[in-house]
Amino acid sequence: MKKTQLLGSIGLVTGAVLTLAACGQKSNDNAGANGAKKFPQQTPKKAVKKGGTLSYALETDTPFTGIFNNELSTTQYDSDVAQFGNESLFDTDDSYKINNKGPATFKLDRKAKTITIEVKKGVKWSDGKQVTAKDVEYEYEIMANKGSKSQRYTASLQNIVGLTDYHDGKSKTISGIEMPEGENGRKVVIHFKEMKPGMIQSGNGYFLETASPYHQLKNIPFDKLQSSDAVRKNPIFFGPYKISKIVRGQSVTWVPNKYYWRGTPKLDKITISVVNPNSASQAIKSHKFDIASVVNSQWQNIKGTKDVNFIAQIPLSYSYLGFKVGKWDAKKGENVMNPKSKMNNKALRQAIGYGMNVDQVYKRYSYGLSFRVPTLIPKQFGDYFDKNVKGYTYNLKKANQLLDKAGFKKKGKYRVQPNGKPLTIRLAAMTGSSTQEPIVQNYIQQWRKEGLNVKLTTGRLIEFNSFYDKVQNDDPSVDMFLGAWSLSSEPSPNDLYGEKAPMNYSRFVTKKNNQLLTDMDSQKAFNHKYRVDKFHEWQKYMDDEAYVIPVANNYSITAVNKKLTGYSLKPSDANSLWYKVGYAK
Repeated sequence: MKKTQLLGSIGLVTGAVLTLAACGQKSNDNAGANGAKKFPQQTPKKAVKKGGTLSYALETDTPFTGIFNNELSTTQYDSDVAQFGNESLFDTDDSYKINNKGPATFKLDRKAKTITIEVKKGVKWSDGKQVTAKDVEYEYEIMANKGSKSQRYTASLQNIVGLTDYHDGKSKTISGIEMPEGENGRKVVIHFKEMKPGMIQSGNGYFLETASPYHQLKNIPFDKLQSSDAVRKNPIFFGPYKISKIVRGQSVTWVPNKYYWRGTPKLDKITISVVNPNSASQAIKSHKFDIASVVNSQWQNIKGTKDVNFIAQIPLSYSYLGFKVGKWDAKKGENVMNPKSKMNNKALRQAIGYGMNVDQVYKRYSYGLSFRVPTLIPKQFGDYFDKNVKGYTYNLKKANQLLDKAGFKKKGKYRVQPNGKPLTIRLAAMTGSSTQEPIVQNYIQQWRKEGLNVKLTTGRLIEFNSFYDKVQNDDPSVDMFLGAWSLSSEPSPNDLYGEKAPMNYSRFVTKKNNQLLTDMDSQKAFNHKYRVDKFHEWQKYMDDEAYVIPVANNYSITAVNKKLTGYSLKPSDANSLWYKVGYAK
């Protein structure tokens, strides 16, 4: 399944919101939400015919980066572009539990502290070579080698025996990854320091679920991989389609992989192309694309479109407001808090949270298709979600009381720091659909009502790739930022908010946070009640500390050409999706 990915703002930060200038316009608050709840998760099942060309819309106002390797890519856009060929080693059921129906089988031995992965015979790269044990093992080398600068090297993966020694240059191989039938065999045994409760779930973060073509990449130095032609121009996959043409940052054309292990895919060609979110509704109405995501603020414009099936889900994702309170130490491979950071004041962070009128904005302007989320664990994770955590609802009175008590006194129009120095807070936010600018400006106005002088980093919204470049590299011009995650399908937040997690972009580190993250993935956590209790304790702690404040999620609606069949949003269909999609007879 998909790992954690960086999302753009569309549909998350503001994509489902109409411009606040439309104050006189009243909408039926929940008409969209009620309609979305009725939408199916898949298109009607029909007999499939062979052939045909499919056009797929990639909705972004910026070029995709085009990094087509699982351990080097971090953006959802690149994952979306690669989905037609980039198959996982494992299929799952609808609860994301790994099964043995996919390209590889999976066996966990808790007593021996191992998992055994065996690639099925006939699972081949698009150049006809069998996927081998070395291809599976090499994924770990790419991820853990310092030269590749992968952001996937996390504390969770360091539970693999010998991985840290390899990363630190103390060993040339990863001692805990065994290939009992040799590099050209199909079996890999991974040894762990300790077993974890989430290991049977896809997306658990303790082992990788993908492979890389060693025979194609072996002669490329790790520090040259990301810029190499093998990753950017002619990547190979073992999924149903292979790349035939790339227009850098704009489109990719896919044709069938004749060596695909499940059989021959149904379509002759798939082209995925960038389209600006502001043009999405027109593209759907004019049937320019066979598959396109609905920008929720445009729902009223396209809901009556004929010859389209609308399918929907609530994705595992959320947008959030993060506060910069430290830096990433690349040498140590860990986040380091700065106690003198401007944003390292809990009352200030909480007051900023109370200044966001998220509920009011989404209720009035999103047709009910977007909604505030109270915690950093989505409701879809069942009892791990703590329904008692209410999050930050709009409350200017409480915000002002917090700031007054903490010593942020007003000096003229704006408040100053407790030490008397001026306080200017720089906010980084992404470009997106036409609704993005008004919504971000709305939040800035709310914060100014508290006496907080919040200004946009660079003075304007920032293009997606530049935004994450600043956030990832701890640019000093960023004090807080509006980001978004597409989450993995195992609920542990360790790889997003841990001390050794490169994606912990706020850079907060506390003993309490470390302990709670350790506890929820410990041996004791094999007891479900204990694990649930620790998840709830962590959510309360994070809500109180407010280093990261969750903002919103939304119904994700997809418009699909009525002539297509086999398209599904169900987790059990995800890994074999593009083998099944085709035109109905």
